[in-house]
Amino acid sequence: MKALIGTDLEGVAGVVSFDTQTYDGSKYNEQAKMLLTEEVNAAVDGLVEAGIEDILVVDGHGSGAMSPQSLHPMAKLLHGRPSAPRSARREIYKEYDFCIMIGQHAMAGTEDGSMNHTQSSRQVDSYTLNGKPIGEIAQFALSHGALGLPLIWLTGDEAACREVKELIPGIVTTAVKKGLSRTSAISLSPLRSRQLIRQGAIEAVENHKRDPIKPLTWPGPYVLEKRFFHSEDKDRYCGNPMAEFVDSQTVRLKSDSIEDIIYA
Repeated sequence: MKALIGTDLEGVAGVVSFDTQTYDGSKYNEQAKMLLTEEVNAAVDGLVEAGIEDILVVDGHGSGAMSPQSLHPMAKLLHGRPSAPRSARREIYKEYDFCIMIGQHAMAGTEDGSMNHTQSSRQVDSYTLNGKPIGEIAQFALSHGALGLPLIWLTGDEAACREVKELIPGIVTTAVKKGLSRTSAISLSPLRSRQLIRQGAIEAVENHKRDPIKPLTWPGPYVLEKRFFHSEDKDRYCGNPMAEFVDSQTVRLKSDSIEDIIYA
C-alpha cells in the first residue's frame, strides 16, 4: 500500500506562536520545523511497521516547514515554493491509496483551537462551503477524496481531532496538545507525542484494512464563500469567472467541480 502524508506546522506539539515559530524567518522557525519533521518521522516509523511500502510526504505549510536533511530514509518529500501546478500534483496523488494529515490545526474561529486559522492567519476570517463552515481539514479531505484517496488519520490539537471526526466517522486521530486559546496550549512532550504518533499510524492502517474508510465527497454544485479581514484581499478575484463579490470583504465562488473550487 502507498500512503500520502500532508503536513502542517501549527498542530505540532510545542508550537504555539505565529510570530516566533511559524512565520518564515521567525526566531524559532527552524526549531519548529524540526519538531514537525520528527513527528512526521514517527508517523513513517509506524506506517512502515504496518506494512506501507511507499510514503510520500507533502510539505503543506505555507512557506514550507520540513527539514529534508532529517527526513526518515523510508519517505520521499514533495516540497518547494512556489508549488508545482495543482494539475501536476493531482496526477502524483492519484498513485496513492490513502492520505493522512500530520500537524493539523482547527478552522478559523474555533475558540479552543490552538493556532486556529484557515489558509492565511493574516487574511482569512472564514470559509463556508455549501452553507457549512470549513477549514483546511475539509479542504484537504475533499480535494483528495475527489481523487479517490480517503483521509484515514490526523494528528494535531484536540480541536482539530474533533473537527475531523465530525467530517469522517471512524477516522483515527492522535491529539498532541490541548488548546486553551488561539496562542496558548498544553503540549505533550515531543518524545511522548512521537510515541503516540507512531502507535496512531499503526492503528490507523489496521483500522482502515479492517473497516475501510471511504473518500470524503460532497454532492455538487459547489458554492464557496471566503470572507477576508480586509477588503483588498478579495480583489485578486477580479476577473475570475467563478467569482462574484458579496460585499467589501466576501467573495462567492461557484463551480460544478470540487477540485476547481476548493483551493481557488
